[in-house]
Amino acid sequence: MELQERLNEVRSRIAAGEHEAGRPTGSVQLVAVSKTFEADAIRPAIEAGQRVFGENRVQESQGKWPDLKAEQPDIELHLIGPLQSNKAADAVALFDVIETVDREKIARALAEEMKRQGRTPRLYVQINTGLEPQKAGIAPDDTPAFVTLCREELGLSIDGLMCIPPAEENPGPHFALLAKLARKCGVEKLSMGMSGDYETAIAFGATSVRVGSAIFGAR
Repeated sequence: MELQERLNEVRSRIAAGEHEAGRPTGSVQLVAVSKTFEADAIRPAIEAGQRVFGENRVQESQGKWPDLKAEQPDIELHLIGPLQSNKAADAVALFDVIETVDREKIARALAEEMKRQGRTPRLYVQINTGLEPQKAGIAPDDTPAFVTLCREELGLSIDGLMCIPPAEENPGPHFALLAKLARKCGVEKLSMGMSGDYETAIAFGATSVRVGSAIFGAR
């Protein structure tokens, strides 16, 4: 299958998931995860009308996205991988959405850089719904206090929450937990669901799904 066919298949399944969940058509944003793929592999997706992309690493993104964004200025670029505080300046300069605000140090570094650069990428807080020690993210019980800190002390607008459920578990309860936390925090956006479970995520209220291999193929 060509990339455009795979992309259309994902779009169709998202639309079917929206319909099944009784949600409006177009209520779920597709974030095409292009990490590890070079610019030439990404251009066919742009040519097929895809405008929202996700990347894991700041440095890798700097090597391809400035040129791609210059060619297609309406692209929206999401950082969906872990962010180190020493990369905060680069992340604020390049990304339109940073989905992985996962600790106070990062929140403070982003607040400082956003003020310095006069640029305001939208921010999501990453939640470690499975409390996995090897995984980044705020513990569910700590989420309301962390969102309040970001908003009230640091002056950050928090638009959404994001999670990556444990690989070996049913993702449904994790998606349900994220939706519950979002309501509690007064947050509208829910980034959840990847190639293997994005239809489940839509049923639980995802506003964006992060799909890579189902579009670009195996890495």
